[in-house]
Formats: sequence, structure tokens, C-alpha cells
Amino acid sequence: MTTATEIQQPKVAGTLDLPRPEDVANPEVVIYDGQCSFCRARVKQLAWLDRGRRLAFLSLHDPEVRSRYPDLTYDRLMKEMYVVDHKGGRHAGAAGFRYLSRQLPLLYPIAPLMHIPFSMPVWQAMYGLVARNRYLFGKTEVCEDGACKLHR
Repeated sequence: MTTATEIQQPKVAGTLDLPRPEDVANPEVVIYDGQCSFCRARVKQLAWLDRGRRLAFLSLHDPEVRSRYPDLTYDRLMKEMYVVDHKGGRHAGAAGFRYLSRQLPLLYPIAPLMHIPFSMPVWQAMYGLVARNRYLFGKTEVCEDGACKLHR
């Protein structure tokens, strides 16, 4: 016999067993590329760093992203991760990581580095380089739905 607590939502390709927005009170939502093994590894690290369970995670391929955040287009989400703060603000790419460096105590040591005056263009450029090549970093023998192809 299956109880109500055992019933799980169907898995979206590439999603991980991470907290979803409905699992966290007033969450900061990280939207990532769930078909990218490099990206999945990074969000698993973020989840581990989130000792206070403040973060929730959604793969950009999850239909819920479109219904919750219609302003975030697929093309924008394929270019960079987004953090949607608990007030609804959007933080993209390096700015999202910078934002998280102020929210997660285990990231506090790198926050001063992320906030060096006038450094955001450098962080965005470095983030963009990694994001454009993320499928190379996470290359595996088996690709989910052809996801390892480079997105240009």
C-alpha cells in the first residue's frame, strides 16, 4: 500500500534529488541546466553548502520553470543559471553566484573577492566562458537526449 508521503512527482530528465520550491519555506530558487553533468555537479555542491536549507532547485527543462517564471526565456536560461531570490529578484550568471556568496555562510569567505569594486565584468566574462563550454567540461560517454552537443 502506498501512502501519500511516498508518492513522488514524476522526474524530469536531468533533475536531481534536490529540494524543490514547494519543499522550502520562502526559498531562493536556483535554475540550472539539468541536462548538463557539469551543472548538475555544481548544484549538488551548492545544495551541500546550503546548511540552512534556504535554496530550492529547478532544472530549466522542467515545465514548472515556464509557468513560475514566464519572463525567463529558454535562450536566456541556456546562457546562464538564474537565482530567483525570495522577493522575486533575478540574479543571472556570475551575479547569481555573487548573490549566493552573501546568502550561504559557507560561501562567506569568497564574498569579499566576489565584491571587489568594478570586478563584475571580469566575473561575468569568466562565467560566460565556462557556461558556453559547460558541455565539454561535463562530457560523458552517454548523453541524455543529445544534451552534450554544444549550444551556440
